[in-house]
Amino acid sequence: MYPQNFKFTKDHEWARVEGDLAVIGISDFAQKHLGDVVYVDLPAVGTHLAVHQTIGTIESVKAVSEVFSPVSGEVVETNAGLADAPETINQDPHGNGWILKLKMANKGDLDALMATPDYEKYLEGLEH
Repeated sequence: MYPQNFKFTKDHEWARVEGDLAVIGISDFAQKHLGDVVYVDLPAVGTHLAVHQTIGTIESVKAVSEVFSPVSGEVVETNAGLADAPETINQDPHGNGWILKLKMANKGDLDALMATPDYEKYLEGLEH
């Protein structure tokens, strides 16, 4: 169900590596629990983020939830399409619903994240 080339956090963020960039978003599990996304607050390009630092917030019809950075680095791009279509996170959380791209400061940060099979096992534990 989850892309095999992603790394996940226990807070349900994902990172997909593209060279020295990490594309970051939230998992399908997270978007389902949030409900219909109505607004996404994104950081400015050039913002430096530490591991587990708040990226911004996702507002849904149910709640406002913080999103945390799975890796450290500098924001080089945000998904501008989310301003007009925040529901993209619900429709395609692992694709067009990405949130931002970071130039990673330390690729070693990825070692602390869960591979897809581990994340899927983690989710099984949450659902019981």
